[in-house]
This record gives sequence, C-alpha cells and structure tokens, in this order.
Amino acid sequence: MAEYVMKHLVKQSGIESDFFIDSAGTSNEEHGNPVHHGTQKKLRKEGIPCGNHRARKMRREEYVAFDYIICMERYNIQNIMRIIGNDPEHKVQRLLDYTNRPRDIADPWYTGNFDETFDDVMEGCQAFLSYLMEHLQ
Repeated sequence: MAEYVMKHLVKQSGIESDFFIDSAGTSNEEHGNPVHHGTQKKLRKEGIPCGNHRARKMRREEYVAFDYIICMERYNIQNIMRIIGNDPEHKVQRLLDYTNRPRDIADPWYTGNFDETFDDVMEGCQAFLSYLMEHLQ
C-alpha cells in the first residue's frame, strides 16, 4: 500500500522522475502474490492505481541501492536487520517516525482494517515527502 501511496503523492507533486520507489517483504511467505485484494479495493476507492506488483523478499544488496528503507513496524525493522546485517547509514526507519506521532502501522492482513492502515500510510507518506522536500534541496 505504501509504495503506491508514495508513488501517487510524488506524481501529484510533479517530481516522480526524481524518485525510484519499490517495496519488498521480509520473508518469502507471500512471494509472487499480487497486491492483497483488500488493499487493491481501498486504493481504487481512493483513486490510487496499484499496478501489477508481485510480492518479493528484500535482498541484502538493496541496502546499497536505496537511500531510504522505510518500514511499517518495528518487527519489519528486526527482520530487515537480519537480512542486511547492520545499518551504518541509518537508512532503516519506520514510516510514521516522520510524523508527530511515531508508531507502528498495523498490517491489515491481520486486522482487516484497510481504512485505518490507509490513513496511517497516507499520514506517513505525506510527512516523509515533506521531510524529503525540506532536507534534500
């Protein structure tokens, strides 16, 4: 969900050519699966396209390839640290750490609450984009 919300926001801002946004999981559990139907439904309702993404597991070499590795929750961070080993450049952060209310984002696969997750993801993506615009110019 966060990948597509962020892509939508940077496109709306007219700066999509300045970004490469991707997403990956921390396990092979969903490998090859499309975006969850509940996520697709919520994104459609919000007018955000979700493309043909297929789930995949993050690879160690992606640490070097990306400037930021944004997670939804602390458990994701623990799993990513197992994959990458360490984070000397402090690239690994929770999305909502960029907001005034740092916290985990609940996984709607477990909660079934796609609306709440969307609201949290939107809040986080907007705050992260504001951070980037302010700090990277």
